Amino acid sequence: MSALPSEKALIPFVSVENMMRLVHHLGIERVLFELTDTIEDDFRRWEVFDKTSRIASHSRDGVIELMPTSDGEIYGFKYVNGHPKNMAAGLQTVTAFGLLADVATGYPVLLTEMTLLTALRTAATSAMAARHLAPEGTRVMAMIGNGAQAEFQALAMKAVLGITEIRLYDIDSRATEKTVRNLTGSGIVLHACESAEQAIEGAGIITTCTADKQYATILTDNMIGSGVHINAIGGDCPGKTELHRDILLRADTFVEYPPQTRIEGEIQQMAPDYPVTELWKVVRGEAPGRRDARQITLFDSVGFAVEDFSALRYVRAALAGTDFFQQIDIIADPDDPRDLFGMLQRAAA
Repeated sequence: MSALPSEKALIPFVSVENMMRLVHHLGIERVLFELTDTIEDDFRRWEVFDKTSRIASHSRDGVIELMPTSDGEIYGFKYVNGHPKNMAAGLQTVTAFGLLADVATGYPVLLTEMTLLTALRTAATSAMAARHLAPEGTRVMAMIGNGAQAEFQALAMKAVLGITEIRLYDIDSRATEKTVRNLTGSGIVLHACESAEQAIEGAGIITTCTADKQYATILTDNMIGSGVHINAIGGDCPGKTELHRDILLRADTFVEYPPQTRIEGEIQQMAPDYPVTELWKVVRGEAPGRRDARQITLFDSVGFAVEDFSALRYVRAALAGTDFFQQIDIIADPDDPRDLFGMLQRAAA
């Protein structure tokens, strides 16, 4: 009997280095466009997925979460944290990794970093929602909160919706300077603004992406005129919001998975019967999205496991014919499945 790993024991692993190589090989705007389509395809088959709110472990410092789902053939999960205080220590606010497994055998088929991939899928999900909800012909977006997600959001909106102008604001001007520096040469006209009010002037899409784990009012009711789409992605856990509740009283609100969003999203401020529309119904044509030019639409995005599943299967398909992964031995798979101990003994020989 062989002491070497079997084929099933060797799992493709995508490191951070190889994820970056893959994205540069394909081109980031292509990745964002194709990932948007992949997520939308999975929203169209929403009923096949296991759906559960993320499993969260909260502490005073942040949150650690598992986000699982399955379409009956492939199972996927993501480990992710959210620790706003990390930035002060020079650490990432969000880190993540994910896994796909074959439902028929339970054997993993992909392990990958997901810190970069989560940033890509979050931006792609925003673009997917905006494709159905934003005012037609929108070319200007306000980006309030210019942290690690800002550039991904900007490039996704450019690739998918044709956004040509971004108005940037952050309470930390260094974050805005970083975003301008990174997006210079991208083909987007950039404006560094001195206030949120200035940033939203003339914007058809307003994206809020702030990190503080607290109830906050990034946008007040008097700031929001008719005919805009609000892409609220910063509020993603209990006790963390970005919008004044009066905005929600005027907006038509669209969500991923209501049981999760009512706990974590902007709508945690509202009564349990506050009306929302599940985004998959809009994607499938079963519910209206944007109805008219004066409507205020709100995508109350908290991130859902199906989006991570989509990102994982996109990466798995994109790896075909490349060397942007390494095989790692993480599953004990003895020649005789009853003789795990014998495999261990032979390894010492």
